[in-house]
Amino acid sequence: MTFYPGQSLADAVREATAILTEAGVPTPRVDAELLAEHLLGVGLGRLRAMLLGSDPAPEGYADLVAERAGRVPLQHITSVAYFRYLELRVGPGVFIPRPETESVVQLVIDHLAGMPHPKVVDLGTGSGAIAGSIAHEVPGAEVHAVEFSTFAHAWAAKNLEPLGVTLLQGDLRDALPEHNGTFDVVVSNPPYIPAEAIPTEPEVALHDPPEALYGGGADGMELPTAAAASAARLLKPGGYFVMEHAEVQAAWIAGMLRGTGRWNDVTTHFDLNGKERATSAVLASAAPDE
Repeated sequence: MTFYPGQSLADAVREATAILTEAGVPTPRVDAELLAEHLLGVGLGRLRAMLLGSDPAPEGYADLVAERAGRVPLQHITSVAYFRYLELRVGPGVFIPRPETESVVQLVIDHLAGMPHPKVVDLGTGSGAIAGSIAHEVPGAEVHAVEFSTFAHAWAAKNLEPLGVTLLQGDLRDALPEHNGTFDVVVSNPPYIPAEAIPTEPEVALHDPPEALYGGGADGMELPTAAAASAARLLKPGGYFVMEHAEVQAAWIAGMLRGTGRWNDVTTHFDLNGKERATSAVLASAAPDE
């Protein structure tokens, strides 16, 4: 299958869909359309109307399709990831936000309902998807974000500066000591994949930065455990902590939080696919030895 000069947009998208299907891309037709829309800049609705006519395929379309067939993430090709109401800038060196994380943001937004000027921090912000969404959707919130990776921090800065989020490059283990005991909410989607659990999707295994995937240790729990410890340090008594994790880690994380004696109301939450995607807890009013 090859593209040819003067090919119509409709034929080119059909051809691209076949190429991407053969390459094992999970959503070949959608990706073929989004690549065409990226080049034309007309919006997806307008593109689909154009597919009914005789408009020509855009120049460079075949090259982008070849990149996607090589399993380069669509978001790296277009430099855009859509998350809730945001259009985020992304590329090599930053974790591409996933749709399931949108449900974690919703937990935070629901908790903040009616709170006039909440103070929130996102530990391990990556592209800034969580912090940016909270800042955008919760008027009056004071939102902070922490990111360790230099590359991811650069992408987060592009996304968060227009939203008024205070971004810090630092380690979630010890970040923001001057803010200890002042946050209403701590949210985190830390790296949590076990060391030996190599992702099967080429887009993830070859293009997502390893430091955004692997949580440390054989079980991947070093950074999630550190995020929980930092949350206990940063929150006000009665403050709310929510952390994303893999489905198989839900019971372990709930047990870990209960075992510290620092947390009440430990709750596991399901995403839209019915998977145990996040765990929340409320900081007790005093440490166990107080």
